[in-house]
Parts: sequence; C-alpha cells; structure tokens
Amino acid sequence: MRVRAIVAKNLRRLRRAKDLSQEELADRAGINRNYVGMLEREQHAATIDMLEKLAGVLDTDPAEFFRRDTKK
Repeated sequence: MRVRAIVAKNLRRLRRAKDLSQEELADRAGINRNYVGMLEREQHAATIDMLEKLAGVLDTDPAEFFRRDTKK
C-alpha cells in the first residue's frame, strides 16, 4: 500500500473517530473542505505541516497518519 493511501485511510479513520464531518475538520483546521476530501481520496498528498495541523485538531500524534496496522 502506498504511503498516500495509508495517510488517507488513517485521516478518514481518525476524523470519524472524533465524529467530525470533512467540513467540520476543515473548518477547525482553517482549510478548505474540498482539500480534506481530496486527501481522503488520495488526490493530494498532505505536507508534514498540514498533517501536524490536522493532528492538532484531531488531538493525536502526527505519526498516527502513518500507522499500517489499523483496522477499517
């Protein structure tokens, strides 16, 4: 599995675990909702700075985006 796919899968998992819509996550992170969707669909690759920002909103360690052993 490509790293971009792993990040996308984990972003979606973490967002849903916090019961946030893409729009809510984007609003809290100060980014465009479409961008969150593109990240989750693997259409864009997030920068480290963006992952750090999203991790802050999701109250998690940025390394969580790279976990390969997640279910779902």
